[in-house]
Amino acid sequence: MTGQDRSAVTIDTSKPHPARVYDWFLGGKDNYPVDEALAEQLLALDSRGRDIARVNRAFMHRATRWLAEQGVRQFLDIGTGIPTEPNLHQVAQRTASDARIVYADNDPIVLRHAEALLRSTPDGVTEYIQADVREPERILELAHGTLDFDRPVALSLIALTHFIGDDDDVYGIVDRLLGVLAPGSYLVLSQITGDFDPESAARAVELYREGGVTLRPRTKAEVTRFFHGRELAQPGVGLAAEWHPELGESAAEGDHTIPVYAGVARKA
Repeated sequence: MTGQDRSAVTIDTSKPHPARVYDWFLGGKDNYPVDEALAEQLLALDSRGRDIARVNRAFMHRATRWLAEQGVRQFLDIGTGIPTEPNLHQVAQRTASDARIVYADNDPIVLRHAEALLRSTPDGVTEYIQADVREPERILELAHGTLDFDRPVALSLIALTHFIGDDDDVYGIVDRLLGVLAPGSYLVLSQITGDFDPESAARAVELYREGGVTLRPRTKAEVTRFFHGRELAQPGVGLAAEWHPELGESAAEGDHTIPVYAGVARKA
């Protein structure tokens, strides 16, 4: 791994972490009572919590497969979360066995499970770095040891930006990450919205706040802003379940009402 010291890993179990809450929704076991408590409170607000996580995951699978088919061979996945198969590197390397993937997350428990992320194909590369998206320059510095920034890179921000508040200049962070990537690179992004149930979204924001976690749902216009100045792939910014469903898992009944916007765009 890229300069990570396992002996220094300290996991804070006093407050929930988005990666572990997400893990609970996906049926994983790498979470703690505080994460489960928040997840159950969120389910009481919206019983589709597990479906939201699943639909997000399925979008990532389809977008990664599509990008690999377009010839992309490098991926930078920030906010990767706890490994759940198939992970991004597995999807990419099924199409392109020489694909190079760097994962980044700020939760030390992900570091503990990094071995699962690092099982690359023999002719590809899979690396993991522990870093926070609010430090984009550090992520880029560490990722540069594995990725060639003179060639296109797919920047994957799946279910991440809604955990970054406006005070942290989320649009500036995305612009700085994309700014150093070569023309032909892509932005892949999904984000929770409150457009369809503002009251439940506001209560979810409060529940996360009580746990010491920022949640910032965004409107379709606000999500579309992430892609300004970039060439949006069809069908543009829309509900995650509606992004090229023919490329992956069949949508379940109700998936087209899941409040997650998603899109993929190319840097000219």
